[in-house]
Formats: sequence, C-alpha cells, structure tokens
Amino acid sequence: MTPQHGALDTGGHIALTEHYAAHNYHPLPVVLSHGEGAWVTDVEGRRYLDCLAGYSALNFGHGHPRLLARAHAQLDRLTLTSRAFLNDQLGPFAQALAGLTGTDMVLPMNTGAEAVETAIKVARKWGYRVKGVPEDAATIVVMEGNFHGRTTTIVSFSDDKVAHDEYGPFTPGFRTVRYGDADALRAAVDDTTVAVLLEPVQGEGGVVIPPEGYLRAVREICDDAGVLMVADEVQSGLARTGRTFACDHEEVRPDVYVLGKALGGGLYPVSAIAADEPVLGVITPGSHGSTFGGNPLAAAIGHEVVQMLEEGEFQARATRLGAQLADGLRPLVGQGLDAIRVRGLWAGLDITAGGPTGRELSERLLERGVLAKDTHGSTIRLAPPLVATEGEVDLLVEAVTGALG
Repeated sequence: MTPQHGALDTGGHIALTEHYAAHNYHPLPVVLSHGEGAWVTDVEGRRYLDCLAGYSALNFGHGHPRLLARAHAQLDRLTLTSRAFLNDQLGPFAQALAGLTGTDMVLPMNTGAEAVETAIKVARKWGYRVKGVPEDAATIVVMEGNFHGRTTTIVSFSDDKVAHDEYGPFTPGFRTVRYGDADALRAAVDDTTVAVLLEPVQGEGGVVIPPEGYLRAVREICDDAGVLMVADEVQSGLARTGRTFACDHEEVRPDVYVLGKALGGGLYPVSAIAADEPVLGVITPGSHGSTFGGNPLAAAIGHEVVQMLEEGEFQARATRLGAQLADGLRPLVGQGLDAIRVRGLWAGLDITAGGPTGRELSERLLERGVLAKDTHGSTIRLAPPLVATEGEVDLLVEAVTGALG
C-alpha cells in the first residue's frame, strides 16, 4: 500500500528519500514543505531564513506574486509546443532578454549546464566558421576553481576531484589557467583559442571575486587575440551582485552571456545564452536544440523576470543589503573567520582553522533557524533572496555570530 507521505515527519521523509533517491547530494537534515519570500517552513512547522536561495535561483524569493501570477496565467493557456512550432511567448521573451543583455539574439535552453554546453558549442562552431581555426583543433581557456555544471564535457575541465574523477574519458580542447591572473591568461591564448570561459565571480568556489581590473584585462586580451569572452553569469547574474550582471562592475560586456537559475524565477528551469548575430548566427536549423528550450511557460516566466530586472529595484536592494551584510560580518574576521568576500547580497566566509567545518557551521546555523551551505570544507556561502529585509539581514549576522561562538 502506498504510504501517506503527507503524514511523514522529518525522519520519515529522510528515510524515504535516502532509500529511493540516488545519493548525489548530502543535504542538511531538514525537510521543507512551504516557502514565502525569504522564509521556508519544514514539515513540522519550523521556519527558517533561506540564505542559499537555490544557489541564486531564488533571487526574487519564494512565490513572488508577479511570477506566480504570470505562471498561473500561462499554465491555463499553453505550456509546451516543442520548437517544431512557434509560440506567442518566445519572441517577446527573446526580444526582452536581448535588450537586457545588449545583444542581438538569444538561444534559450533549460538548465545552467545546458547553457554552458551551448556556449561551448557556439564558440567552437564560431571558431571554425568565422575565425578559421582548423577543424577539431579549437581550444577554450578556462579557470582553476571553476564550476560550470556537471555534464561530461564540463567536468572534463573541472579541478574538483569529486565532480571529475571516474568520469573519463574526458572531452579534450580545454586549457586551464589561474583565476585572476591576466598574464597567465595572455600566455595561454594562441591561434587555436576560440574562447575564454569564466565566472565573473566564482560562486561554487566560495564567492571568489577577481582582482579589480581583471575582467577588463580579459576583455582586452580577447579583443587583441580575436577570441570570444564567454561569461558564465548563471549564479552571479540577474541582480545578485548589485548590478544586473557581475561583469557590469567593471563595465565589461562579454561576447556571450550564459544565464540561468534566477531567469526562471525559482519556478521553472530557464536558461539561455545571449550574443550578437555574428556569433550566435553560426547556429543553423538542426545544429542545436532542446524539446523544452523556449517553451511557452518558460518564456512567459523568463519575460516577467526580465521586466522585473529592468526596473532596477532588485539591483538596488542587493547593493544596499549587501553593504549591511558586509558591515555586520566584518567584525568576525579574526573572531572565527579568516576572511569574508561580499559582492552584492552574496558572501563567502572562510572559517578559521581549528573552528567548525563548513558543514558543522551550516548545521549550527540550521539550529538557529538559518539555512546556508558549505563549500570546499572550510567555507560557507550566504545568498539570501533579494526580497529579504534589513531586519532579516541582521538576523543572519546574529546567527553567524552565535554559531561561531
């Protein structure tokens, strides 16, 4: 007989999930059933301040009324056609997203990893068709400490052993350099290079911010060598850092934007790449595609997200609340933290050796009603939804302070 899952407590849900779902994650022992704004509630009615926000997929919080209304309206009309036919939502969405990025056109997909794969394919095809690189010789320069997803091609150039090891043979054509080192990048680019792929802020790496001027140097190197600058803004983009895109902090426009996560408003997987016609125009019918990419429901939600971002409210909130968060966390350096890195409402906290691990600190925060996530052992990331209030940021600082004590 099928169990009544609604009656299960935390332990029951954990046991059920551990039994039937593959163990590709090690979640904190909390089972969530409801979310609103910056808060989530577990199956026993305990509330938590969500300071991970779905790895920035929930920039607009849980159940934002505008996004829910747009999704509900579209659910009643049309959800999927496949790209074998046109739908009345894709064109307006594509126009709006091209406008937001300042590019000629976009190619919609579903997940962030799919968007990165799409950018890799476009860069290679551009290299062969436009730059004239010999077939099968294209190289892409990538960064140490990168995280772009977990598909086979992407993990081929990952230096995270857990994500990389035992998944070979790996896809060739990638050259890795130190993140933030413009001289190393310049030396790595040659006649076979078609693109430089980087995160303007390395999210999974622990909110690693490059040195001031680095993105401008990358832009200059790419221009000088005639290669594409590809910015993975899946986590850093769409207001998280206080600007629409993290590249905006140095007034840099990449050749290819890679977008995802918050583009779906936390309701639906929506991703895309955006570029000018000489780049994205190399894609021809049948050369790339996705059954769900650009479907009417995704396009409607994504269009609403773009319209919300055009108003500037969320960029301003990320800037203001991020400054408050940085001010609150700064006194903890030397008092349990070795360093903090804050860009907009996004922070990486390095825990002092001898203190709790990142996992242990996340568990202590859980006990204090705050959800956060560790990375690389001794670092945690904080990314509250951009709808959080000043009082909720204060609550977060108090929780971190108490958890370190």
